[in-house]
Amino acid sequence: MASSHRHCRDFTRATLLHEAAARAGAGLPAVEAGMPLPAGTGLSRRRLLSRAVGGALAVYGASRLSPALLDDGIAHAAAGAGSDKVLVSVFLPGGADALSVLAPVGDPRYRQLRKTLALEGDAGEPFAEDPRLRWHPSMLPIAQLHREGKVSVLPAVGYAHPDQSHFTSRHFWEVGALDARLRTGWLGRVLDLTGSPDNPLQGLALGARLAPALAAARVPVAAIGSPREFDFHAAHVWGDVRDEMLGAMAELGAAHASSRDGALRQAGMSAVQAGTLRAQLAPFRPADGDDDAPQIVAPVPYPTSEDDELPERLAALAAMLGAGLPLRCVAVEGAGDYDTHDDQAQSLAENLALTAQSLLAFQRDLEARGLADRVLIHVWSEFGRRAEENGSSGTDHGAAGVGLVIGTRAAGRLVGEFPGLAKLDEDGNVRATSDFRALYATLAEGWLGVDAAAVVPGAAKLPRYAVLR
Repeated sequence: MASSHRHCRDFTRATLLHEAAARAGAGLPAVEAGMPLPAGTGLSRRRLLSRAVGGALAVYGASRLSPALLDDGIAHAAAGAGSDKVLVSVFLPGGADALSVLAPVGDPRYRQLRKTLALEGDAGEPFAEDPRLRWHPSMLPIAQLHREGKVSVLPAVGYAHPDQSHFTSRHFWEVGALDARLRTGWLGRVLDLTGSPDNPLQGLALGARLAPALAAARVPVAAIGSPREFDFHAAHVWGDVRDEMLGAMAELGAAHASSRDGALRQAGMSAVQAGTLRAQLAPFRPADGDDDAPQIVAPVPYPTSEDDELPERLAALAAMLGAGLPLRCVAVEGAGDYDTHDDQAQSLAENLALTAQSLLAFQRDLEARGLADRVLIHVWSEFGRRAEENGSSGTDHGAAGVGLVIGTRAAGRLVGEFPGLAKLDEDGNVRATSDFRALYATLAEGWLGVDAAAVVPGAAKLPRYAVLR
C-alpha cells in the first residue's frame, strides 16, 4: 500500500537493516552504536529450488539440508499434519497508534492532547469492556470478531522503561526479551524445542525476508517471496506424461510401503508421501504452458489491493493450511506502515482498514474450512505513539501499544486495563499495564505447548494472562 506520510530516519534504517540481514550475501547498512542487529543475523542461510517447494525459498539454519532431504522432510511432516496448533504472527511495522485503534473518547484529556486527530465521540463502535474506548471506524471488522468473543485485547501492552527506537524496541519484541544481544527469535526457540530438522515450512515467513521472530538455531525455517510459488519438477518431462509418471511412482511406493526390507519400505513411504504432497499442492501449481499459478479459490471473499499483498498472502496461508501443509509458526506483516509522524489520519485509516478486513476474511476462511480451532492470530507492533499529537498532524514514537489475540480459542476479553491519560510517563507516553513477555510466556505454554522458561528469559517471574479459552 502506498504511504502518504514521511517516515522517520530510524524507521527507514531499521527496515533496511532487517531486509539486508535476512538476505544472503547482502551487506548491512550502517548501524548506530548500541543498536541491536536483527535476530537471524549471521545464521546459515541458503536459497534452494526444491522439487517439492519451488520458487525462491530462502532456508535459514539449514547448512546441511539438501533439496532431496527438504522434499522428503516436508512430505513426511505433511503426512502427519492436521492436528498441530498454529500461531500466526501479524506485525504492524512502524509503531501503530493505539490511541486511534482504541480511541479513549471518554477520557477528559483526549481532546486536549489530540486537537486535530481525535475521533468524534460517535465514530467507530463502542468497546464493550471499557466505556471510555471506541474502536476506530477502520477496525470494525475486528470489533465484529470481538463481539463474537474471538478477540482478546491488550490495550496497553509493552514493557518497563520503554525504548522508543524502532531498532531496539522491535528487536525486543522479536526475541522475546529485553536483551540486545539475542540472535534467535522467540518463535525460533519454540521451533528449536519442537521442530523437525528437515521441515522448513514449520516456521514460515510469508514475504521476501525472514521474520526475525522465527530465527532458529537448530532447525530450518523458511521465507517465501510469493505464497503461490509452489511446483513439482521432473527434468525434461511435462504434461500428461509427467502426471502419469508421478502417479506411477506413488503407486509403486504404495506397493512397497509395507515391505519387510527397511530401505525399500522407507523409499516406498517417501514416494507415497511425495504423491500426497503433490496432490495437496495442486491448487498452487501453474498449468503447463502457463507462467502464472491459478488464483486461489477461497470459500469467503477477501479484500483486494493493488499495492499490498496481505490479502493474497492470508488467502494462500488458509489454503496451505487446508491442504495439510506442515505449518507451525507463521509470520506476516500487516498492510502498509504505521510510522505516522505526519498526515496520520488518512494513511492510518487506510492501512488499518485493509489489515482488519484481511484478518476478518482469514478468520472466516479458517472457520469455513474447519480449521479455526487450530489457528491463533497475534497482532503486535513495536510500540504505540505519543499521547499528544505533534505539529504535523501526526504522532511521534510512544511506549505502550495495543495487542490483539484473535481466534475461536481466544478468550475474547480485555487483558490489562487501559490506564487512562491522566498519568503519562515522563515522555508523555501511555504506561503499559501488560508485558509482552508475559503474553509470549502464556502463548508458549497455553497454545504452543512448550515450557515458557525455555523460550522467554525470566518467564518464571512473569504472570500468565487469560487470553485463551
